[in-house]
Amino acid sequence: MTLISKRVVLHFPGFEPLDARAHRARYERSAKQSMAVWDFGVTIGGPKCMSDSTSFKVTSIADGWETNSHIHVFDHNALVERLGADSRAWQILAGFWAAVQVIGYGGMAGYFRHAWRFGLFFIFPFLMMILGFSLSATIAVIPVGMELPAPHLFWSVGLASSFFIFAFLPFAERFYTLHLFADWRMAVALARMSRSEFNEWLDRCAVAARAALSEPADEYVISSHSMGSSVAAHVIGRLIEEQPDVFGDKRVVFATLGSALLQCALLRPAKLLRSRVGLIAGCENVHWLDVQCLTDAIHFYKVPVVAVCGHGDLRPAKVVYIRVKQMLTAEHYRKIKKDFLRVHRQYVLGPDLRAPFDFTLLTAGPRSASMLAEAGYSKMPGF
Repeated sequence: MTLISKRVVLHFPGFEPLDARAHRARYERSAKQSMAVWDFGVTIGGPKCMSDSTSFKVTSIADGWETNSHIHVFDHNALVERLGADSRAWQILAGFWAAVQVIGYGGMAGYFRHAWRFGLFFIFPFLMMILGFSLSATIAVIPVGMELPAPHLFWSVGLASSFFIFAFLPFAERFYTLHLFADWRMAVALARMSRSEFNEWLDRCAVAARAALSEPADEYVISSHSMGSSVAAHVIGRLIEEQPDVFGDKRVVFATLGSALLQCALLRPAKLLRSRVGLIAGCENVHWLDVQCLTDAIHFYKVPVVAVCGHGDLRPAKVVYIRVKQMLTAEHYRKIKKDFLRVHRQYVLGPDLRAPFDFTLLTAGPRSASMLAEAGYSKMPGF
């Protein structure tokens, strides 16, 4: 198998409150873990920050090979910050309105039909907030239950408000409740394409992606994690719309990691997103790898994303199953296995052990990223 000496990577992170510098720092930590596990050298260059993406260079080296990767990160932290900058009251109201839209657009029904665990993930933050409202309301009506005079409602309502603001909300944030509210607001925006700031940001990402793809390389890897898969589908699909031969004779691997693409694509207004999924699936030069994990509840396990988006006649994404348990020591896995968000992040984090999947090797290793679909990295020759 041919060794990769130069690779260009376009990475679309998931919905996290991290800017591109933070993503680069996390990549460096993960790469050092991989380096220790696989016994090779790695050097991470400094970040080059542009208006809509940040890039850095990675050199991986061992006896007999050297691979240089140029990684471009298309983070959407500015949008995450904008959604989180509103008052808490507005974040809650806007979050519930997003939930109403998701239900009305058929999203919730689709989640439970295709991946019931993702359906539970959808309703979880809203049930959590309803619990807070219920507890606060119970406190507020204590005087009524005790048949006290109406003026007592002043102290009970004040106590209920204090409980909600100073006790319940901090507790709820341990489960990232408001962050998840913002996540669903973005999901609706990517489905409807009705918010100008989101659309303009996607336009700028497309321009930056086109420039990155113009660099000469042996292989081009487009990786996306979680919500980032919807962003990647919009950006890459748009490039194909504008220039059907944009990938020419390039070797391109589109790797969706724990993809939540159907989070947006199952909403009825997401016609453009579903169309772009079809363009990617129909592009002969793009090899789509859909990396899934049984213990990850925040994606669509065993769901054929291309067919569900209405393109059953096109080549499906190649599904690659991985196990987080194989990547970590028993003690490490025991610590994180009940934290569903932490398990969901493992796709882009470093390993403790040699395993069939490794994000650093996918993006900076000496073998083609398509090898993941063949034998996995645990059997990679040259290590």
